Amino acid sequence: MKTAETSDLAERLDRILPQTQCGQCGFDGCRPYAEALAHGAADIDHCPPGGDAGARALAKVLGVMAKPYDRSRGTHTPREVAFIIEADCIGCTKCIQACPVDAIAGGPKFMHTVLADLCTGCALCVPACPVDCIVMQPPSASHPAATATAPG
Repeated sequence: MKTAETSDLAERLDRILPQTQCGQCGFDGCRPYAEALAHGAADIDHCPPGGDAGARALAKVLGVMAKPYDRSRGTHTPREVAFIIEADCIGCTKCIQACPVDAIAGGPKFMHTVLADLCTGCALCVPACPVDCIVMQPPSASHPAATATAPG
C-alpha cells in the first residue's frame, strides 16, 4: 500500500541514489530500490555505485544505523561513462538494447555512439557488445579512438 508518507520518503531516497540504473542492488533501477527502502523491504547497503557514503546518507534519512555497502554486490568506482571505439563497432545494436537510459545512438549495421551527457555509467552495454568495442572511462577523458588517430 502506497501512502503519501512512503512516497515522499521514496522520493528523498531516490534523490540520494546515483541513478546509474545498474541493477547491482537487486532491483530494476534506483527508483524501485528507493521504494523498497521506503517500505522496509531492502537494506541500505545494496548500492555499490553509491559506496559507503551513499549507504551512510540512506541510513541518515531512514534513521537507522549506518554500515558500509555490501562489497559482494560489486566494487565502488569513480563515475565513468561508456565510450564506443567507433572503428570497431559492427552496428549490432546489442548495446542499445542493454542501455537502461537510452544513452546510445545508432542503427542496425551503422556505427553507434554514446551520448555521454545521458550515460549513467552502469556498464551494462560492455558485456552486451560482441566485439568488445566499449570501454568505460572518466567523463572528462577523450574518446580512445580519437586519441589513437590524432595526428602526431
